Amino acid sequence: MTEPAWLPADFAHPLRVELTEGVHLRPIRAADVDIDMVAVMSKQPMLWEMYGEAWGWPPATMTREADEEDLARHALEMKQHESFNYAVLTADEDRLLGCVYIDPLDAVDGTPSAEVSWWTVADAPAGVAERLDAFVPAWLASDWPFGRVSYPFNGSAPNA
Repeated sequence: MTEPAWLPADFAHPLRVELTEGVHLRPIRAADVDIDMVAVMSKQPMLWEMYGEAWGWPPATMTREADEEDLARHALEMKQHESFNYAVLTADEDRLLGCVYIDPLDAVDGTPSAEVSWWTVADAPAGVAERLDAFVPAWLASDWPFGRVSYPFNGSAPNA
């Protein structure tokens, strides 16, 4: 017997979403490794504190190759609608400012549910972190088919 799909078969995940002037979200890909490494390792202690126990990520000794493999896995999971990792990028995509993770939770009354978190680099342009804090819950409510969203790593988000 096959497990039911997490999301409806006809759901199309957003491929680009404007966050604020000069900043957008799009699905991360393995080719983002160089800008991802800079962003992740600049926040490694904070990210480890946030995700380390649950995900074992990001290790202090993460290599470029390990990061590229991880990003390729994320890209495949998005293609298969298993989970989503959106990069927060500058307009020219030469800098990664953070990420948004959308992962499955058990459905409630047959309606998809998700566990969502995000982070930004310390030197993101002014207002980007605050805009992301307001944007993510509203975006999930308007563009995604979730009946329930949990924010286990972002304590100030709704339903945290």
